[in-house]
Amino acid sequence: MKLVTGLLAAVLLLAGVGASHAVVRIADDRGGRIGTYVDKYQGLRSSGESVIIDGLCASACTIVLGAIPHDKICVTSHATLGFHAAWDFGANGRAITNPEATQMLYSMYPSPVRHWIAQRGGLTPRMIFLRGKELQALYKPCYLDAQASTSRVPTLRYPDADAQASAIRPGSR
Repeated sequence: MKLVTGLLAAVLLLAGVGASHAVVRIADDRGGRIGTYVDKYQGLRSSGESVIIDGLCASACTIVLGAIPHDKICVTSHATLGFHAAWDFGANGRAITNPEATQMLYSMYPSPVRHWIAQRGGLTPRMIFLRGKELQALYKPCYLDAQASTSRVPTLRYPDADAQASAIRPGSR
């Protein structure tokens, strides 16, 4: 009976450890509609999974920084974050900056990231990139850097974000 109880306890312990160590890898994500990413990251936050940023995470993808707890995010040497102002399509089909969505996006970022952005002129139509030592000063490095690029960690990918309506404002990016 003690053996069965011990085995059951071991199985339950291992099941709990597996669930708490789930990891999602973000790489080569150019962003999309703000509302799509807010929804995805709320679900990810609720799951308790950790996030490895292992490549490009640009535009709306960077919402992950405000949606996921800081201690659940790590960055590899390949990680690059790209920031710019939110935009909509104007009447003539050209991109125009959306000040309200830009301010909302900016307010989602943690204070050190907002400070870094502000030091570079704020969110503008021009993309600015946070990478390398500057990024690793803000987020913990992934210690399994080499394995993160080659392992079977699932990559967080989204369906065509342009086909989905924005929860913030239609067309906001």
